[in-house]
Amino acid sequence: MTNSGPPVVSICVANYNGRALLATCIESIFEQTAQVDVEIIVHDDASSDDSLRWLHERCPGVRVIASRENVGFCIGNNRMAQVARGEYLLLLNNDAALLPDALSSLLEMARRSPPGTILTLPQFDWDSGEPVDRGCYLDPFYNPVPKVTVDDGDVAMCIGACLWISRDRWFELGGFPQWMESIGEDLYLCCVNRLTGGAVRCTASSGYRHRQGASFGGNRGTAQGLQTTIRRRKLSERNKTAVLFLCTPGALMPPLLAFHLAALGVEGLMLSLLKREARIWSHIYGPAIWSTIRHAKEWRSLRRMIQRRRNVSVHAYFKPFAICLRKLQLLRRYGVPRIQS
Repeated sequence: MTNSGPPVVSICVANYNGRALLATCIESIFEQTAQVDVEIIVHDDASSDDSLRWLHERCPGVRVIASRENVGFCIGNNRMAQVARGEYLLLLNNDAALLPDALSSLLEMARRSPPGTILTLPQFDWDSGEPVDRGCYLDPFYNPVPKVTVDDGDVAMCIGACLWISRDRWFELGGFPQWMESIGEDLYLCCVNRLTGGAVRCTASSGYRHRQGASFGGNRGTAQGLQTTIRRRKLSERNKTAVLFLCTPGALMPPLLAFHLAALGVEGLMLSLLKREARIWSHIYGPAIWSTIRHAKEWRSLRRMIQRRRNVSVHAYFKPFAICLRKLQLLRRYGVPRIQS
């Protein structure tokens, strides 16, 4: 990695109270073997720990955007993209670390991929080193289904912990919707990209290690089961519902949305009864279902704009979907999830 000329890649790291995570993340960038000019941008989301002091003292070559208030993952990444100078953007979580040849693999694949392709790297669990995914398929209700085969074929989406996109394509797609706050923005970007003729792929080599859930609590299966939080689940269910509404092409959207909302209602009621916690319904599932009414006007307007740009067939859009129900798979494997405050 070099920084002697105009950057080819702008690596954007969103940080909130991640001082304990930042060192490994930033060091993995400096240790890249690729002979390519890189700039590193960190957006600090009004951290209350000593992240800013550490960045200024230990990383003088890193461009730091210090937010005065907590604005969330979407706005933070949009701000970094606005000031980035690279031909490509690499969005990288502060709880992730690149393998030494990661940039080489991404740049090589980007050069031989069609314009508008979003890329990612194979993801490995931080503690065990076991593979987690090579991009994701989607089930009919837009739940990510990890891809495990070793190839560079198309997938439906990639996780925003490590997402590569050309800067021009980022602005063509409009970046992350600010109203999503966090969770599901990667799903949205990838689905809109594929609707408008782009692809989503994972490199066949290299990878990144990821402390899953460390930057936003939960979403990691362990021997103790699947753990998540009220806020994470709230944003996840609302934003997946939004992407289904916005991106599902043609006449398939209304019946799929109806099935989705019915399934959410049943799931929410069952979890609330099993856990004996009314807030599971009132804080997660009720708002997700109500969002289709509350935001109907804005979502219909955005859907019309997105669908007018669609230039792929319905078959092509759904090709990287999986015929399974991901939540049932997780239920069988981990049991009823633990939902923390």
